[in-house]
Amino acid sequence: MEGIILKKEMKSPSTSKQYKYLGLITVLYITFQLVSDITAGKIVQLGIFNVSATVLYFPFTYIIADILTEVYGYAKARSVVWMVLLSSVIAGLIYSIVVFLPPAVGFDANDAYARVLGQIPRILVGGWIAVWIGGILNDYILAKMKILTKGKHLWTRTIGSTIVGEGANTVLFYVIALYAIIPTNLLIASILSGWFLKVAVEVIMTPVTYKVIAKLKKVEGEDYYDTDTDFNPLIIRQ
Repeated sequence: MEGIILKKEMKSPSTSKQYKYLGLITVLYITFQLVSDITAGKIVQLGIFNVSATVLYFPFTYIIADILTEVYGYAKARSVVWMVLLSSVIAGLIYSIVVFLPPAVGFDANDAYARVLGQIPRILVGGWIAVWIGGILNDYILAKMKILTKGKHLWTRTIGSTIVGEGANTVLFYVIALYAIIPTNLLIASILSGWFLKVAVEVIMTPVTYKVIAKLKKVEGEDYYDTDTDFNPLIIRQ
């Protein structure tokens, strides 16, 4: 991909450390993203809202991103966003191939597979763009706010970064994937309700986020401040 920069961040203690839980957190992030990709078409009713079932668990990707940035720093979180994007692209392409392959004689569930896995390119691309931009914005804002607040008031940066990141994610996905396909008033209502519910999950989970972050900082011996970090979003590795 042109324009992508492959280089290492300025040498710091963080880049040479071996972490106990970074791999596990990365796996969870990717898993929630891939599950969200394949279940986004399931519409459920939550009170007065008719929304995708993903509003119940997709917000956990942003909670995980907050944890990554707060504990390990922006560079680590950014590299994970790239991993998530790559995983989602590969999965989406495989889903498309599976749908394209002709079913065996006697296999009568092909229509079901095609309906669930056969997302049109516009929806796939919309999802990929939304995931990457929303994730990068979330990590950038949290890292910058941590410096500005000198590490205090964690809730302001976890919630603040989620408002921006989830907002960008929701707007981009709905506009790219569904603009001119569904009525504009329904599009706007879906964006606002989805955005509200995703942020609500972040707010509700804040006490748990506090405990997880505190535990990880102690176990990993890390509480990274991005004072010398290159914030270029196109850098893939630290």
